[in-house]
This record gives sequence, structure tokens and C-alpha cells, in this order.
Amino acid sequence: MTFDRTVSIATRVMREIVRDRRSLALIFLAPLLVMALVGFSFSEKQDTLDRVAPALISVFTLLFTFVLTGISFLRERSQGTLERLYVTPVGRGDVLIGYLLGFLIFAALQSLLILLFTVFVVDVNYQGDVRQMFVVLIVLTVFGVNLGIFASTFARNEFQVVQFIPLLFAPQIFLSGVLMPVEELPSYFQNPAEILPLTHAVRALRDIMLRGESLGDVVSELGVLAAYAVGLLAVAATTVRRT
Repeated sequence: MTFDRTVSIATRVMREIVRDRRSLALIFLAPLLVMALVGFSFSEKQDTLDRVAPALISVFTLLFTFVLTGISFLRERSQGTLERLYVTPVGRGDVLIGYLLGFLIFAALQSLLILLFTVFVVDVNYQGDVRQMFVVLIVLTVFGVNLGIFASTFARNEFQVVQFIPLLFAPQIFLSGVLMPVEELPSYFQNPAEILPLTHAVRALRDIMLRGESLGDVVSELGVLAAYAVGLLAVAATTVRRT
């Protein structure tokens, strides 16, 4: 793996996304519409909105990142771009890291947009540092990008990417503390909930936003998310094969 080749791939990925109006709309408009709807839905229930905001920010950050990455990476495969890359002297690491960086730039902007819009426009009350909240979302975004790359290797069209959403997200939404705290789940669900990445993201963001804790207080949650992200990238390396 070489730095120049990786940067070249990342630059090309970013250029392709900029040219695609649908991707730009997904990145910048869809999150605003969704979070605006959340704000209007809880306009008369500020306490409830404050309580669920960290979980909703985490869910939508992961969901939008997954959709953006999964569909974009699938398009690269279906158009033969990956095959053409592998004809050149690039390694699998160049390709994966290059795509990761290319998608991550836009996914990070999307995550920042969701956070800032929720905090300053929807006007959620919070205690912690917004910059530290964003760090949590960045780690979650890296995981989401890798999840999208991994899942898209098993899809043949965009509809199949979308079909992964209920499989990958429904268990996490129900068990990760989005609907109710993990501690209040039935005992037989609490242990499975602890192995879900979204559980750790929700817990970390909730501790910072609602309790005013710092990154040092949620380092274990960030470590679990980072481990999942690295593990998914390693598994994706085995599924993206030369042709």
C-alpha cells in the first residue's frame, strides 16, 4: 500500500460524489429534512426530545453513512471501476483505504451537519462539548463507512443494499437504547445489546450530551466502536477480490 495511490483513489471517489447530484442531496438535504421532522414532532415535548436526541443522532448518522457508502461503492463495482483499478499496480489496501477516505470526508460532513442542525436549529438542550460529541460521531461514521463497503460486496443492485437496512439496523434500534435504556430491557436482551456497535455509540453520545462527561469518560465505548470499524475493514478486504 502506498500513500500516493491511496490519495489518488480517495480523490477520484470524492470527485465522483461531487458530480452525482443524488449523492449530494442524500448528504446535505435528507439529514436536514429528517431532523427537522424530528424537531417538529417533539416541539411540545422538549424534555423527551432532549432525552432521545443522542440516540436519534447516532441512528441517523449511521443510517445515512451506510446508505451513502453502500450505494456509492456498489456503483463503483457495477460500473467496472474496481476491476479497472485492479488492472493497475494498486493493492487491495490502496483500494479499501482510498475508498474509506473518499467516503469518510462526505460522511463526516454529513454527521457534522446532523449534529449542528440538531443542537442549534432543533435546539436540543445539552451539557457537554459539541466538539467531543463530534469525535464520537466520527468514530461511528468510520464504522458506518466500513459497514457500507462490507455489505455492498454482497449486493448486486441498489435495492439489495437497501434490503440490508432492516437486517442490520432493526435489532440495533430495538436493543441499543434508542427506544429505552439497555438497563430496562428484559434480562435476556441485555447481554446481546452489549455486543451491538450502536449501543456503545448511543451510550457515549448520551453521556456527553446529557451528563456533560468528557471523551475520557467514554473511552471504552469509543474503543469498542473503533475495534468494530477495524474488524469490518479487515473482513471487507477478504470479500473485495481481484477479478
